[in-house]
Amino acid sequence: MASQGSVSVTEAAKHLTVNPSTASRILATLEADGFAVRGEKQRYFPGSSALHFGQTLVTPPLHERLRPHLERLFSLVHETVHVATLVGTTVHHNDCIVATVRALILASRMGKRLPAHLASSGKAMLADLAPAVVNARYAPTDQGSIPQAVAFNLRDLHEEIDKARTQGFAVNVESTEQGLVALAVSLGHIGGEHMALSVALPLARYSSASRREISDALLTVQHEVRTAFSSDEIAQHTGML
Repeated sequence: MASQGSVSVTEAAKHLTVNPSTASRILATLEADGFAVRGEKQRYFPGSSALHFGQTLVTPPLHERLRPHLERLFSLVHETVHVATLVGTTVHHNDCIVATVRALILASRMGKRLPAHLASSGKAMLADLAPAVVNARYAPTDQGSIPQAVAFNLRDLHEEIDKARTQGFAVNVESTEQGLVALAVSLGHIGGEHMALSVALPLARYSSASRREISDALLTVQHEVRTAFSSDEIAQHTGML
């Protein structure tokens, strides 16, 4: 795309020596992550993320710019908080503040990767995507396996992310780790990265009251982030992909 200006599914398949269906899924993922934009005649053009390739970074990394908002969230909930990024079907944790004063302490997930369909932050970010894009990400490969070699019901995943869209946040109750609960909100695409904030706590401290308190704090900080970042930097892709 960078050298030719745009590429079609057929051209991508030929260049990558893969089937057109595989090329289509790759391009859909690139589009969802901001590296490509679909234009007329089903051609894909470089997206906002791809336009920065080869350029000198003149602003701090995004997770550093989000640090004040992570600290703000921590001050509201006094539980372990993370910033996460969605890459394909995996959640990457970029920053963390651990609640060390609590009786039960959850360790940092910094550098840890989790399946997006299980993690609260993953489900919150998948909820930004159109159902067809979610299906494309989890479509079987040419070898017949789905990403991460996990067998799960795609219908159940859509029910989970539909719920996240409706209530504005996603929840993970012991899906990724026994005894752990996490709530998360998506921040949308900021600077080409799909970002989320999450709060993790032991199941023993989870209740309807703590759920309400944490979800309110997450939605408050989500609004503050979207206010702080310009419309040129942040984009919510719901219904567009």
